[in-house]
Amino acid sequence: MRDRMLTADVPLGPFEGTKITVHSAKGKNARLHVRRECGQLRTPHVATIEVPLNADVVDRFCSGCADWGPTSRPTSGLGIFVRALGGSGLLHQLQAYAEPDEDVHWTQGEVQAAAELLQSERGAADEGEDEEEDDGPWEARREARELQEQVLSRWRHAAQSLHRTQVAIAHFPWLTGWAEPKVSAKERYLETLRAQATLFVDPAGLVVAAAAARLETPPLPTDDPAFAVLGKSSQISTGLSALWRRWQYSAERGWEGPASRSINRYDLVHGIRPNKKGHAEALEGAARLIQSWEDEALAAAAATDSTPMVWVTARLPEGTEEPSRGGLPDVLDGLDRWTLGVLVTWTVTADWGRRTLTLRVPALVAARLMEPSGDLLCDPGGSDAVATEAGPQGQPDSVRPGVFDDTPVFDRLPVTPAHLRALRNFSYAGDQLYIVFSTSGGAEVLPLEVIESRLAEGWLGVIVAGASDLPESVISPWIKDVVPASEADDAPSSGQSHARQDGHFGADLGLAAGAQDVVRRTYRDRDKEHSLRLLAMARGVSDLRSLDAGRSGMLPLAVWEGLLAPASLDLSPFRRPGTDRWRSGSGLPLGVLGQAQIYATNSDPKFEGKGHSPLCRHTRDRGLAASDDLLTVADLLARDDWDWCSKCGGYAVRRLTDTQLSYYRAAHRLHDIAGQLDDERAHRVPVDPDVLIKQLDELADWEPGGHEGCDWDGSWRWHEVIRDLRRRAERKRGQTAS
Repeated sequence: MRDRMLTADVPLGPFEGTKITVHSAKGKNARLHVRRECGQLRTPHVATIEVPLNADVVDRFCSGCADWGPTSRPTSGLGIFVRALGGSGLLHQLQAYAEPDEDVHWTQGEVQAAAELLQSERGAADEGEDEEEDDGPWEARREARELQEQVLSRWRHAAQSLHRTQVAIAHFPWLTGWAEPKVSAKERYLETLRAQATLFVDPAGLVVAAAAARLETPPLPTDDPAFAVLGKSSQISTGLSALWRRWQYSAERGWEGPASRSINRYDLVHGIRPNKKGHAEALEGAARLIQSWEDEALAAAAATDSTPMVWVTARLPEGTEEPSRGGLPDVLDGLDRWTLGVLVTWTVTADWGRRTLTLRVPALVAARLMEPSGDLLCDPGGSDAVATEAGPQGQPDSVRPGVFDDTPVFDRLPVTPAHLRALRNFSYAGDQLYIVFSTSGGAEVLPLEVIESRLAEGWLGVIVAGASDLPESVISPWIKDVVPASEADDAPSSGQSHARQDGHFGADLGLAAGAQDVVRRTYRDRDKEHSLRLLAMARGVSDLRSLDAGRSGMLPLAVWEGLLAPASLDLSPFRRPGTDRWRSGSGLPLGVLGQAQIYATNSDPKFEGKGHSPLCRHTRDRGLAASDDLLTVADLLARDDWDWCSKCGGYAVRRLTDTQLSYYRAAHRLHDIAGQLDDERAHRVPVDPDVLIKQLDELADWEPGGHEGCDWDGSWRWHEVIRDLRRRAERKRGQTAS
């Protein structure tokens, strides 16, 4: 039986009885399959039924489907629970690193012999004895060093596996009793590995490293004749300062003896020919200088030998980067070799699930651990009897039905930071947008990072749905329309290059073009639906800047391009009339376009730097940030001293709604008619007044959606311009007839 297979003995907790869809061949005892395309379901006559999830149903799963458990949406409570169990999740981790591996195994005697060999090698090197040239001892030392790294690496992996196990159990506390025997086996094996790793670590070397880290920069012998080959006094000072920094850096980051750092002396003469006069003297001077620093560190360490051991509670830092495909980051990631040696040597108790360890260390080591610049978050205190927060996490923070999208909205429970951690750890849906509800903000669409920051401030709300939870009855028909359209139109038209009377004019500013751009700029087919779902959710946000979740949580660039149009607006129809026929406008009202949103990185001409579109290549993040400026089209017309980027136009307009795009096209058609009537050039294109009058009649009937039969903002001015143009067209028709 494979170690990640879901079996009937696994407690299902509150998810027992949840309805799931399964497929099977005909027969009462036929195996159940969670996927219709399962390779073990070979019959053409397949029955699809809905059954309650329980031990009997799990016991009937085929071996392939039992590997992953019942299928469910990734943002539902059941989906998170199944993901936490399957794959490389809890069921696998309970079996991993619970005993020595058959393929990678060593005996206690081999570890003891390798540690003694390396210790004797360090002692001989520190005393200045020459290393033997025989191949036999050299090969033995190489194998001993390899075994040292293997033991340390396996201890790290075992600690990570125990961490993942305890984190999963904390999110699903009903698994505690069932998993306890296997967790205990993992803890015993981890302690065995730690004891073996301790043999390779020199505690005295760790204390010396702590002393070296606290040394102040000593006076440097810049006037020593041995260093004359380095050049001028300033060059000597620079070289010796760099030598000190390199020595201190290597001395404070491990436990190896002075021999491992003596090679730093060659850095001082880097770039100087070995046969140049003074080269050998500089090397000898560097060796003496390094030895004096080693002696100073040893003296500082020896001064604390009689100091009693100190209790310290250390907390491992949280992972700084999200895993690429779910799961937990390495619990020991980012710790240097010295810190790992301290944990191996002086850990008394550990709660790997909560990243908390109790150490009993020398005072000098404790002082370094508690420095603000240290890798660990440490507090004084603790004892071998002190246990960190006992028991599983409280019931309100456990993942169960009602937190995510697997119950009616009426029954939803408030979301907590622990729930979101489970969502990140056990689901691929951490980068989604979510519809949330709270009494303070009502219904909102927010990124996960924003929800987390609000929870940290005491926000109380529920998650209504994620992007993957949007109803298929609405999403699927839309996706089927968008994807073929984007594939058929590989080169979308720009609104500025088409005649204003063309029905495609301005199409690249609209919502339909935005969806097609999302598909066109998403390269993997499986990501296209996800990006379109994000686009559909984001379209309902009143201010797109609220979607800024920082660089790590940024929406895909394709989604931003679906929300913001790449082309600038041509506002000529709405400018005031003038004598310059190239810049003169028609004075049309902005109407429904007035409140169309404009986003720019800098809209203040008095502020240093040009304004850029959030999609401009000159901007760093290529997406909207909370610090960007929000304007309207009315603001653009209110002044003419903007300092825009010449490449991107300085801003990005939010995709126009169908009504806004229709009015934008109508205004340009009207402006084009005015231009034809104003054109008095002898070589102008002939104008047919009857055609213009017909077009004006069509434009006179234009009304925004939802305002049929009533006045809309600017309607009086709109009809006044049409009446004036109609009179001019009729005069021109009379002149043509005569």
